[in-house]
This record gives sequence, C-alpha cells and structure tokens, in this order.
Amino acid sequence: MNTALRHDPEAGGAGGSQALPKAVLFDMDGTLVDTEPYWIAAEHELTAAHGVTWTHEDALRLVGQQLIVSAGVLRAAGVPMEPVDIVTWLIGRVQDRLADEVPWRPGVLPLLADLNAAGVPCAIVTMSYRNLAEAVAAGAPDGTFTTIVAGDEVTQGKPAPEPYLTAAERLGVDPADCVAVEDSPVGITSALASGASTLGVEAVLPVERRPGLSRVRSLDGAGLDLIARLAAGEVVDEY
Repeated sequence: MNTALRHDPEAGGAGGSQALPKAVLFDMDGTLVDTEPYWIAAEHELTAAHGVTWTHEDALRLVGQQLIVSAGVLRAAGVPMEPVDIVTWLIGRVQDRLADEVPWRPGVLPLLADLNAAGVPCAIVTMSYRNLAEAVAAGAPDGTFTTIVAGDEVTQGKPAPEPYLTAAERLGVDPADCVAVEDSPVGITSALASGASTLGVEAVLPVERRPGLSRVRSLDGAGLDLIARLAAGEVVDEY
C-alpha cells in the first residue's frame, strides 16, 4: 500500500510529493462496481416480458441517467408500467444480483484502501437509489465511505452538478478541493460542472476528450500520486 502521501492540505512538493484532495467523490455504477451489465440485463428482461423491442444501443443511452428518467424512456418504448414501478422493478433485480456478489472494478479496492490510510474522505455519488448504494458500501471495509449521495436524495440528478455539490457540502469541503471519478458522459458533465477535478475512467462507454477532463482506461494501478496530481490541477490523459 502506498502511504507516502498523507492528507495534509499544507503539504508542498518536497521529495516530489503533492497534497492530496480534501475528498474523493466516486460515481458508483461503472466506476466503483461493474453493475452496468446488471442494469442492462434487467432492462432486457423487463422489455422482453412485455414484448418490447430493446437493443443494446437503447440500453447504452441510459447509462448514467437518473433512474426515473430511464424509466420514462422504457415506458415510452412500450413497457406498460408507471415509471415509479419500473424503477422499483429494476432496483429489485439489481439488488438481487448485488446480494450474490459486489463486482468491484479493477484497482478500486486498493485505491480506496490507500485513500483511507491517508485520511482522505471518500463518498459515493450515484443516481442509483440509497438501498443499492448501501449494498455496495457494505461490500467494502468498514469506514471506507464517509457519505453517500443517492439518486433518490437530490432534486436535480446528473448531468446537473447537484449530486457532487451535495457530497462536498456533506463533507464540509469546497468542491474545487475534491477529485471526482466518473465513467459516463452524463456523470462527467455533472462532476465537471461542480468544479471538482474530474477523472473519466472507461467502462461501458468510451471517455471522450473534454477541456479540463483527465482520462484513464482503468483504475488498475492508479494510486495516490495520480490523485494528488489531479488535486494540484494537472490534467492527466493516459487514454
């Protein structure tokens, strides 16, 4: 475990080290955990049960969206259920899968352990609902996540900045002093709009180049040095 960098806002660059951010804010689905296939499978199961045509491309368009927005799209496609009932059905299917296994993305648990050891608070910022986020958090070591901001706790979900602003507020820090980690275009828009230094990590969708956006293909091998570089304002592109 790399503990050379400590959470000291006044730390300088001595020895090549840099200060870590006040907090790291993680998207959940596709970033922390590989649950996007769970959601896509649930959508295909639901639409097939009602004889509705639903393609993989249709499913990709819902990645990162608020659940109630996704439910509206599924209803418009022909699923004869109220959006709130669609959300409940989808959550139930994904929750069943999470009960069997929390599919952590490569490199996530070591990075979380390093951040925890360095005293950097971590948050989950997700458009999934709290019960699912709590199931994921429970699969990590105790105390890994200081707070959770879930999709059923905000007025304006991603791509609006409210979820990330809310996480920073709960942690008592300035969003500009945070690093946000995201995988979807919708989530990246939200994180950038909040003012956080944003890292895009490829999952289901490619991460397109944007001004001020750092990019990596995986968190596997990512450590505190990368997080500190992002906190210092460096744009890192390892795509």
